[in-house]
Amino acid sequence: MDRREFIATIAAGIVLLRDQEKVTPMYGLIGKMNASPGQRDALIAILLEGTAKMPGCLSYIVATDTVDASAIWITEVWDTEASHKASLALPAVQAAIAKARPMIAGFGERFVTTPIGGVGLPTGNQ
Repeated sequence: MDRREFIATIAAGIVLLRDQEKVTPMYGLIGKMNASPGQRDALIAILLEGTAKMPGCLSYIVATDTVDASAIWITEVWDTEASHKASLALPAVQAAIAKARPMIAGFGERFVTTPIGGVGLPTGNQ
């Protein structure tokens, strides 16, 4: 490699690093919600209402626990943490929270993650 090629390679690497610094990491949450006895299906229905209308939400998965008949797992992926926080102020989300509150017995584990990619997710924040 001659000097010009070396300098061009270094310059390309600097540009790549600079561009990577501009990427805002995605924001993920995995949380466990416990439904009041006999209310799990009704609570799930509320959690799934209007989820397509949350700007910045890349994935919102509601799942039942295979062992605990009252437990629900919610896995969320957002383009940014700010989008997640903003979603909590949406009228539809506020209405769902108010409707669901009497059916919630409590909460379990909660994990914040930084999604990188996978099936159905972009490989980076475009």
